[in-house]
Amino acid sequence: MSTPQESAPVIQIRQLEKSYGQNRVLHGIDLDIYPGQVIGYIGPNGAGKSTTVRILVGLDNRFEGSVQIGGFDVAKAPLQVKKIVGYVPENAELYDVLTPREFLTFVGRLQGMSQTLIDQRMTSMLGFFGLQDHIDERMDSFSKGMRQKVLFISGLIHDPQIIFFDEPLSGLDANSVIMVKEIIARFADQGKTIFYCSHMMDVVEKISDRIILIGDGRILADGSFEALKAEGGETLEQVFSQLTGQEDVQQLATDFLNSLNQQDTK
Repeated sequence: MSTPQESAPVIQIRQLEKSYGQNRVLHGIDLDIYPGQVIGYIGPNGAGKSTTVRILVGLDNRFEGSVQIGGFDVAKAPLQVKKIVGYVPENAELYDVLTPREFLTFVGRLQGMSQTLIDQRMTSMLGFFGLQDHIDERMDSFSKGMRQKVLFISGLIHDPQIIFFDEPLSGLDANSVIMVKEIIARFADQGKTIFYCSHMMDVVEKISDRIILIGDGRILADGSFEALKAEGGETLEQVFSQLTGQEDVQQLATDFLNSLNQQDTK
């Protein structure tokens, strides 16, 4: 059995740069990601994580550099990219007036799936999350967690080999979080390529075989958790704090609490 590096990269990024007006968000990102890898993509707020993901899934083609997903140029062939990737973002922006049946049918048909296959997968996946009794209810009455579950299913219903998660656990209850983590682990066992973007360090540490830390639009570290530990720290949170320049968390917490002790002098 070949190792990932003996295969061609399934994601290839060269000198990726992105600006919003005068604000440069990404500064020349270079990455090769191989089939079957589980990538944990982490960084502080504003580091460029979600921007990177949006570019990779073909939602933003206004960038500099080159990005190829599964052999397709995301700037020139965004529709082909969307057919081979799954994407689960943080916020469930759904068509609220639709039911899960209508919405997932719409998504499945966009992916070229037969109605029979859509119905089979939709029924079993909604049942997995306990939503089978809500399949014909309009989603404008759904809680954030229910909407997130439908969004999760919509990103995976076509069984993609490359899956992007951007804070996929947002709004989910504890049992659903456990189930989603197990699903991701099973995907990895099947050889799917996972690109997992999150602030939840404990999850990233457990599921990732390669962790990429980004800060200020640049890659600060890239390697296994064991390799990153050599930078200092026993947990991913400690490594993160050290490499992003915020090591003294205890002192920061003390300073914050001290600010509450200030009295009104008026």
